[in-house]
Amino acid sequence: MTDASIINKAQAWLSSNIDEKSKLEIKALLDAPDDTELIDSFYKDLEFGTGGLRGLMGVGSNRINVYTIGMATQGLANYLKLSFPGEDISLAITHDSRINNTLFAETTANVLTANGIKVKYFKEMRPTPMLSFAIRHYGCKSGVMVTASHNPKEYNGYKVYWDDGGQVVAPHDKNIITEVLKIKSIDDVNWNKNDALKEYIEEDFDLIYLNEVEKLSMSPQTNLVEKDMTIVFSPIHGASGKMVPAALNVFGFENIHVVKEQIEPDGNFPTVKYPNPEETEALDLSIKLAKEVNAELVLACDPDGDRYAAVVKNEKNEYELLNGNQTGALIIYYLLSMYREQGRLTGKQFTVSTIVTTGLLGEISKGFDVPYYDVLTGFKNIAAVILANEGKKEFIAGGEESYGFLVGDFVRDKDGVSACAIVAEIMAYYKQKGMSIIDVLAEIYMSYGFYKESLISITKKGKDGAEQIQQLMKGFRTNKPTSINGIAVSKIVDVHESKVYDMKAGTASVLDLEKSNVIQFYLEDGSKISARPSGTEPKIKYYISVNEKLPNREAYRATEASLDAKINALKKFFE
Repeated sequence: MTDASIINKAQAWLSSNIDEKSKLEIKALLDAPDDTELIDSFYKDLEFGTGGLRGLMGVGSNRINVYTIGMATQGLANYLKLSFPGEDISLAITHDSRINNTLFAETTANVLTANGIKVKYFKEMRPTPMLSFAIRHYGCKSGVMVTASHNPKEYNGYKVYWDDGGQVVAPHDKNIITEVLKIKSIDDVNWNKNDALKEYIEEDFDLIYLNEVEKLSMSPQTNLVEKDMTIVFSPIHGASGKMVPAALNVFGFENIHVVKEQIEPDGNFPTVKYPNPEETEALDLSIKLAKEVNAELVLACDPDGDRYAAVVKNEKNEYELLNGNQTGALIIYYLLSMYREQGRLTGKQFTVSTIVTTGLLGEISKGFDVPYYDVLTGFKNIAAVILANEGKKEFIAGGEESYGFLVGDFVRDKDGVSACAIVAEIMAYYKQKGMSIIDVLAEIYMSYGFYKESLISITKKGKDGAEQIQQLMKGFRTNKPTSINGIAVSKIVDVHESKVYDMKAGTASVLDLEKSNVIQFYLEDGSKISARPSGTEPKIKYYISVNEKLPNREAYRATEASLDAKINALKKFFE
């Protein structure tokens, strides 16, 4: 029997001032013999997390729709007015290609202008990094990117940014949540839009952004020599279809082939199961085209253009997808090598990554005597370090294992557009030296250790699934494992409890890191497993990292096979 509170909430929505189509959908949920969808749609309010909103689209309090978008935006508007009393407040908005994105972006703009906030609205969809840059360029106090990143087509949401161009962090994240929670009903939202407060960002802004991207090139002469290097690119039906080819062009590359089946923005993502460049299936058409044109490099972005992927030829002349840790290592190694070669390492540079990203980035940075920051998962935490060091130290690059990277600091979020250009330059630079990308990775592994990572993502369903994951994390804390897959656990880092447990000594020390629901297991063989539940859906991720020494180039594949065996054994343990 359905809980009375859920029925009451559905009835409250039904009697409110919502559109007739939504009312019919609610009636259908109430009349359905199976109440699963009704419960999941109304058992809670969609959480405005520390980064914004994300969820399944549909009717109900636990779904993304114009009303939950409107309520969240009203809370954001109230907080902006509290934060900047008496000031002119402007906010930038854009969106990617997802279903209902224009509707949700317009809804966001309408509620903001109804509250007297000026909106800088991109006339056409643009990638996330361009929104971040626009906030900084136009001096906006905030920004909203309507997207659900690389989630399946049924999802949508939005990310909220602050005046530095980064996603909101403390105290603003929690304070915005407080204001959003005060909006108890649809009737608390001011829907009376004021179009006079909306100004369009025109296409000429593209050139301003691309001018900054062009400055990132460390070896423009090499790019000119390799201008005909064959590159395949796919935006996977997203917002980067115009900007990545343009960025490659300003770097000097001219021979670019865009996957025609995926060039058109389409929120149904008709050619892929998931619009996620981390999934090889999403790159099938790109690799097919690459074989036809004998491409040397394949690049792809997710729908909002903040994540990127690269595919290169290996020693068997086969196309091999590099993971985010590998491309991150290549970028850090290349940039630091070029900085040193050009005499630009002054001791005032730094790099940043997250606690679930490969430890290789820290090892490379240490090898160049460049300070390295390890932060919580989420690019907003990388942006916070950049902001804290602004005017004191130079940010070179940083990123996450999940195919997100940033070079330079004019953007303050992942930038798949500029990352694609940098990866192409790396390919061109080492090609001139007679080296393949696999050769460069081998060089890195021989110097700093052969690190390999993998991810297990386990999704549950609805309310029961969320509770199962909570119990799982609780079990890790109350019954700390002393061994995993037969290998002794040497250390457990509990980020939520701010504790580091030395399992051999039986001692605990304080962890100096902001609290987050993450537990990390360090094994005696050097392996590391990080367990992290999703904050927006019933999902838990296990980040597995293993490493060995690579004695020489010839041992590359044998060492990789050994690492894969370790990873597979650990995967079986957690699955």
